[in-house]
Amino acid sequence: MSEDNLQSYLAQHPRMIGVLFAICALLVQVGNVMAASGNASNGP
Repeated sequence: MSEDNLQSYLAQHPRMIGVLFAICALLVQVGNVMAASGNASNGP
């Protein structure tokens, strides 16, 4: 999808801007949890 198509799609569907923001925020949180849990394991 080109940038022009994405901009026109978001202009027609403004709720998707909030959905995309929520997905990005969720992925950031999941990345932080995965990084913290991978660091906590003690190995031999």
